[in-house]
Amino acid sequence: MRSMVLGALAGAVLVLVALGASEHRDAVFAQQFEPHGRVAAGDRLIALSTPDGENGQLLMVIDPLQRVISVYRVDLATGKIALRSVRNISWDLQMSEFNGESPLPREIRSLLEQR
Repeated sequence: MRSMVLGALAGAVLVLVALGASEHRDAVFAQQFEPHGRVAAGDRLIALSTPDGENGQLLMVIDPLQRVISVYRVDLATGKIALRSVRNISWDLQMSEFNGESPLPREIRSLLEQR
């Protein structure tokens, strides 16, 4: 279940990366990210990148074994890399809902159980 959630999260990020990359076709990147469409949860590290403004790029590194996501900002003009955020998502993945709108998963389950 948790692997599916992590896979879905990574898939959603891949879609966002693909959409963002189409807007910046003429931009020059040190390394171009080529989404493969499928991300195996057993891989050691998953790296995703997306443009960040005029002179930057965000690099997200996901460790599925440790369940940690790190976000870096790369300044394309200077090549400097700055760590922006690190988060252990183990507890996040154990929530059944957060910041959602009706119908919430528990409301749907309750309706289905009444049948």
